[in-house]
Amino acid sequence: MSRWIAAGGVFVISLDSMVNIAFPAMAASFGLPPPAMRWVIVCYVLSYALLSFAGGALGDRVGYRPVFVLGLAGSAVAYAVASAAPTFGWLLTGRVVQGIAGGLVYGTAPAIITAGADRAGRARRLGFLNAALGLAFAIGPIVAGLLVATVGWRAVFYARVPIALVVLIAAIRGLRSRGAGAMSGRVSGRDIARRSVLHLGALPFIAFGGNFAIWLLAPFYLVERRGLGALGGSLVFMLTPLGITLGAPLAARLAEKLGARVTVVAGLLLEALGLAGLGAAGATTPLAAVAGALFAAGLGLGVFVVLNMAALMEEFGPHQQGAAGGFAFMARTLGIVIGVLAWAKIFDMARGALGFDVAFERALLAAGASVLGAALLAMVRRSA
Repeated sequence: MSRWIAAGGVFVISLDSMVNIAFPAMAASFGLPPPAMRWVIVCYVLSYALLSFAGGALGDRVGYRPVFVLGLAGSAVAYAVASAAPTFGWLLTGRVVQGIAGGLVYGTAPAIITAGADRAGRARRLGFLNAALGLAFAIGPIVAGLLVATVGWRAVFYARVPIALVVLIAAIRGLRSRGAGAMSGRVSGRDIARRSVLHLGALPFIAFGGNFAIWLLAPFYLVERRGLGALGGSLVFMLTPLGITLGAPLAARLAEKLGARVTVVAGLLLEALGLAGLGAAGATTPLAAVAGALFAAGLGLGVFVVLNMAALMEEFGPHQQGAAGGFAFMARTLGIVIGVLAWAKIFDMARGALGFDVAFERALLAAGASVLGAALLAMVRRSA
């Protein structure tokens, strides 16, 4: 039961993928240029980056259940605030609250789902958890496309309130009062400063930062440059999160056959190839090629992230699993923040003088190069 509740919590938080496909309508509603939408991402992911590690560590001390439940309740409130926002500032306020609450869920879910698992079981359960994340990422854009086209962009927020409440009730009734490491886990700066932990944290920092060039810019490419509309754009865009969904459960099986390091490096190389392929796409590039690049970027990330998170949780003690899972989410989220700011800056600098196509190409190729660097970094470590 706990694995389904943990996955359900991650699923509802990860439905934030609905927001990105609504960026064009959101920008038009507030009279803002496309790059201003970076703050919708940054305010959310920065706040949950800071809270995911703290939330996980708090769960180690007081129990995962109360922290997880608080995160779900806060998320429901935040969705309501964002959906009713009269100004862009109010929208960003709702996003900050949403990020804080989401961080509490993300920080405790890995510890809840892996409680009592051995090494092989941990990877399989984390594959299930990340598949739930990828599934939410996949269906979110489709649902968002329908909602934006028929109701408006505010629906991408208020539609999640009842879902959050359902998972909240299930968590209150179905989770044990304390997590596996409750009341005994304490994480010091020395635990985090170990070379192996920093190395493992650097990889998702780069991999997710690079991947979010797609989440920031691909909606504008698909909806406006290719003229697919909100629904059509969402159907193509979903191939990246669909790749994550399919890649996550494959990771453990591939690692058993190829070894963890080879699988991690292969995943990162596939992601880099997808980013570069999308960057090379123009206004007349066949949609099949665009779809293939989007899928490859997601599949590679899905394979990588499961083994990386499993390795990180192994580096921490058995009573520090909340902090370990929270650290993994914090690393990837800080990478998203830095990546979004970097890709938006590159896009901005090139768009005015050189046009959309060149700006899009430069941002995506830069993102692909960064992930290629992560693959090279992974090669120098003996394990994932």
